[in-house]
Amino acid sequence: MFMTEVAPAGQRVRRNSVRRLLQAVASRDASQDGAFVYAVRSTGIYCRPSCPSRRPHPKHLLFFLATEDAERAGYRACQRCRPQQAATSPQVETIRRLCHEIEADPERPANLRRLAQAVGLSAHHLQRTFRRVMGITPRQYADQIRMGRLKSQLRKGNDVTTALYEAGFSSPSRLYERASEQLGMTPATYGRGGRGMQITYTITDSALGRVLVAGTSRGVSAVYLGDDDARLAAALAKEYPQAEIRRGRPEHAEWVRSIVQHLDGAHPLLDLPTDVVATAFQRRVWEALRSIPLGATRTYSEVAKQLGQPKAIRAVARACATNPTSIVVPCHRVIREDGSLAGYRWGLARKQRLLEQERRAASAQPGPVKQRLPAAATA
Repeated sequence: MFMTEVAPAGQRVRRNSVRRLLQAVASRDASQDGAFVYAVRSTGIYCRPSCPSRRPHPKHLLFFLATEDAERAGYRACQRCRPQQAATSPQVETIRRLCHEIEADPERPANLRRLAQAVGLSAHHLQRTFRRVMGITPRQYADQIRMGRLKSQLRKGNDVTTALYEAGFSSPSRLYERASEQLGMTPATYGRGGRGMQITYTITDSALGRVLVAGTSRGVSAVYLGDDDARLAAALAKEYPQAEIRRGRPEHAEWVRSIVQHLDGAHPLLDLPTDVVATAFQRRVWEALRSIPLGATRTYSEVAKQLGQPKAIRAVARACATNPTSIVVPCHRVIREDGSLAGYRWGLARKQRLLEQERRAASAQPGPVKQRLPAAATA
């Protein structure tokens, strides 16, 4: 069985594959009928891509390569488009067979030559067809199956050693080669879900309203701006649901003073450590943001190019929107292509004021302003 939002082992497939399927559904692409079906979690029904019914919200969608997979997962066929009557293309059927073979034994290397011989195709043709249908290569698919099973084992509370062998990794080294990229943290930390962080926070006045500053002994974990203390505290609890959080004197009171002074325009440069739970991609984006000089801005596309992923503009925007340590990680310095201000979690008025204040501070500096590029600590 293959689903893009919840794959066989609970691992999401690569975003470009999901985007391609979403586009087919949004455009009611009849040429994709038989290639896959989509299921709607809120209704329990699955449809073919060309179904004339109202388009559901993407967050409610699951994608399957075959109708029987959707039905096995508990979904019913749509009575309008009758997806079970759409003919499955031979190429999709071939790839589906290979997916089942990889899922059955993810520890076995996804050797192209062996897989190609099993379906009577050349290795080159198989690689191209698999990538076109799935959006990834057979090897990447096998990696996703293993990593998904690992996550499932860790969520069950299994220790890392047990989990890695149950998931199909042949050795710890094979697991840790991929852990930072696909988990964003070590397997042990992922299994705890961030549990074990001891966060202390304070809320005080600033030039931009009330500011919450939270941190651990290792670094700043959150900087929020607002007008309501209760909402700021609730946002912190939501950000770190499994952490031990208490209000009181932060581990390092100088962090609070530096942030407040920065908001007042009296402390132009912030060089503070951070302690956050983040995926590998988020961490790369946030590090890139810290490299933007005081008084300067970057567009989302410029940040994506800096990361070597020029098409990841939306992913960069999401990473900016989910940045918990605003001000310290200056997501307010990212703007739209046309120079206008994009959305800002704490309000566009605050974003505008921050940028204007930083331009004034930069112009007052005797030389070029440098800001180091630290690696954010990951809890």
